[in-house]
Amino acid sequence: MATVPAPLVPIVLRMLRANRTFVTADGARRRVRQRELRPSAYGPPPRLRADLRVEVEHVDWPVYTVAPRDREPSGGVVYVHGGGWVNEIVAQHWQLIAQLAAESGVAVTVPIYPLVPFGTASTAHDGVVALVKRSVSRYGTTMLAGDSAGGQIALSAAQTLRDAGVAVAGSILISPALDLTWSNPRIPEVQPSDPWLATPGGRVLADLWRGDRALTDPVVSPLFGEMRGLAPITLFTGTRDVLNPDAHLLVDAATAAGVDIDLHEAQGHVHVYPLLPTRLGVQVRAKIIDVVRRAVAQRGSQPT
Repeated sequence: MATVPAPLVPIVLRMLRANRTFVTADGARRRVRQRELRPSAYGPPPRLRADLRVEVEHVDWPVYTVAPRDREPSGGVVYVHGGGWVNEIVAQHWQLIAQLAAESGVAVTVPIYPLVPFGTASTAHDGVVALVKRSVSRYGTTMLAGDSAGGQIALSAAQTLRDAGVAVAGSILISPALDLTWSNPRIPEVQPSDPWLATPGGRVLADLWRGDRALTDPVVSPLFGEMRGLAPITLFTGTRDVLNPDAHLLVDAATAAGVDIDLHEAQGHVHVYPLLPTRLGVQVRAKIIDVVRRAVAQRGSQPT
């Protein structure tokens, strides 16, 4: 796959007006109406990889499983896609999912959870928790992973699973949304450099996503949840991302709680940079594969 020079990414994002959903409250409301009238396709590309099998079932909503075709999975990953709680899974997500399955040898469970205005944080959280339990039963060692809005769901689910005594091998969080109050005082400092996300639209989407829960409920904003006892966290964040300040608060909270957290901060890089077709994106995806491989090897893969 050809790579794009990283310095071009912010320029292209600004040219494409990638932030139009977030830069104003009206932009967010327009996006919600568009998705309500014309839902996006969500299925994987027709030819994902020849060495993988892809299955789909309906468990309240569509759930895909992507796994090696010719061998038994060595473990599981539940991957929760991002998209600001309003945008559907896209090709870059599927490419990472396919790479995870093929190169780590795991079965990747991919929930197509309902987005706003049809879904809420509670709905997605409960469904993902159930899918992790199922993955542990079927495949043994299981990790959680998610990007952006999916990182919010993944960390919230990890906290609930810990409380339920379900052993998760770890969480991989890519530019996660952690605090949906958008109240971090450093956000305005980062905002001018971020070509993708912004607070006005983010507040509108957060208010819709929270449902009947408070914005500070850990199911909505996992930064307000208890960190103690969580499995290791691998965290990726770029400095040109308004979610970056909260990533540092997560590192502080996890470290204070004795949680093993591995921060990978990319100077000058944008939101969800590990998913992008840059040289750094390629390197980070290889790192993610390595994290999953080592977790499966260390924990073993026998169902519990």
